[in-house]
Amino acid sequence: MFFKKSGIEIKTKNEIEKMKAAGRVVGEILQKLSGIIKPGITTKEIDVFSEKYIRSLNMLPAFLGYNGYPATACVSVNDEVVHGIPNASRVLKEGDIVSVDLGVIYEGYYGDAAKTYAVGSISDTAEKLLKITEFSLQKAIEQILPGKRLGSVSCVIQKTAEDAGFSVVRDFVGHGIGRAMHEEPQIPNFGKADTGVKLLPGMVLAVEPMVNAGGYEVNILDDNWTVVTRDGSLSAHFEHTIAITENGNEILTKID
Repeated sequence: MFFKKSGIEIKTKNEIEKMKAAGRVVGEILQKLSGIIKPGITTKEIDVFSEKYIRSLNMLPAFLGYNGYPATACVSVNDEVVHGIPNASRVLKEGDIVSVDLGVIYEGYYGDAAKTYAVGSISDTAEKLLKITEFSLQKAIEQILPGKRLGSVSCVIQKTAEDAGFSVVRDFVGHGIGRAMHEEPQIPNFGKADTGVKLLPGMVLAVEPMVNAGGYEVNILDDNWTVVTRDGSLSAHFEHTIAITENGNEILTKID
């Protein structure tokens, strides 16, 4: 992860509206992929669909070319945690799980979200992993309120995952977001409640639980991007971009 080193920026309402426009497109794509991802599709086809959709709205794919990343979407299958590179020869099969992580730029502002999908019928373990990872994100969002501490967000993700018998990845984290894709603060998926940065209206956070069915240790493959579980266990990833408001929060990447 690469972070903008200028402290935590407070966004104006106008800036948040631009991020919401970007986030809405990310959410739309992730929603549409639910009807597209099935056995037989390649990870490259997911990437092509995503880029075409973004460009059709005169927006920009945030990941393409970012620090040399070669695609629009990060598409990670089974034991791949994050940053999987789409490939025309990688065909999804029945029983796989696949996470898609996307970013969009609108008028210089970023939206970022991720979702993990079942490919056809999946194992009980995989189904539980997806359910718990998404639930941990929901529980984290409940903690993203003015006056709360960032450690409480991290803590509830860890507790939700570990109480279910899973583990949270420690080498990669969520982040602030705005005019840069990765801004301060860093948001680990583990931590201690009531510690850390105080959350204030105008902060915008990309919270992204990465949960493994086995141990939390990971490796990076020789492509220098794809992160995999060290023990070969399944991994799931869910993410939303969330703005803190005076009275609570707003999920900028959510589609009703």
